[in-house]
Formats: sequence, C-alpha cells, structure tokens
Amino acid sequence: MPYPPMLVEPMREEARQLGFEEAMTAEEVEQAVSGTQGTLLILVNSVCGCAAGGARPGLQIALSGDRRPDRLITVFAGQDLEATAKAREHFSPYQPSSPQIALLKEGKLVFMMQRHDIEGRPPEAIAEDLRRAFAEHC
Repeated sequence: MPYPPMLVEPMREEARQLGFEEAMTAEEVEQAVSGTQGTLLILVNSVCGCAAGGARPGLQIALSGDRRPDRLITVFAGQDLEATAKAREHFSPYQPSSPQIALLKEGKLVFMMQRHDIEGRPPEAIAEDLRRAFAEHC
C-alpha cells in the first residue's frame, strides 16, 4: 500500500530542491532513459532512514561538485509503483533496493549504488563514491 502523501511530500520536495525531476509514471521514466543524451542519474527515493540520513544528503554533497550528470530524475518506492518498476528494468543485473542510485550513460547502466552501499555510511562517504562515478562517466 502506498505511503500517505503527507509523509512522502517532504521527501519528494527534498529531491526537487536538489534538481531532480519526478518521474511518476512508467512512460516518464522510459522517456527520460531513451531521451537523455549523456548521463542520467536515477534516484529510487524512499521513506527509510538511510535515504534521509545518507542517500539524499550524499547526493546533495556530490551534486555540488564540478562534475555531475546531465539529467536527474527520481521515482519514489512505495508510491510511484509503475515508475519504480520501469526504472528498475534498466538496473539489471542488480536486485531492487530502496534507496537505489543508478547512473546511466546513453541509456546504459554504468554505476549502481544499492541500499547496502548507503546504509550506515556517512553522507560524505556516499558523496565520494558518487563523485568518483561522476568523474569517470560525466
């Protein structure tokens, strides 16, 4: 069952403030993947503590650097069910996790950060991993 909007909206807003476009349908995800030249970062957002304490703050730090993806989109696990499923079709061979941060280049997955890469780590360490991926692919 989807989370109540009043619980999710502040987390959606936090991603929007970082420059993420929301993809709330499978079609919006597919248009972003197929229609983005260069690099596309997809955040599978979540209500969990590691998204709030690690993923989103880590992204904020990483995105403040010189190198960053050309486009940012987010889907919300537990809320945007079809959009999340469509995004995860592009994450093979990785299993679904929430949160999840994927970097695609010309529609192909080049970097993945799973929940186990985020949980229990400080935002600065997460940001460093993301910045390395940005330096290599963006």
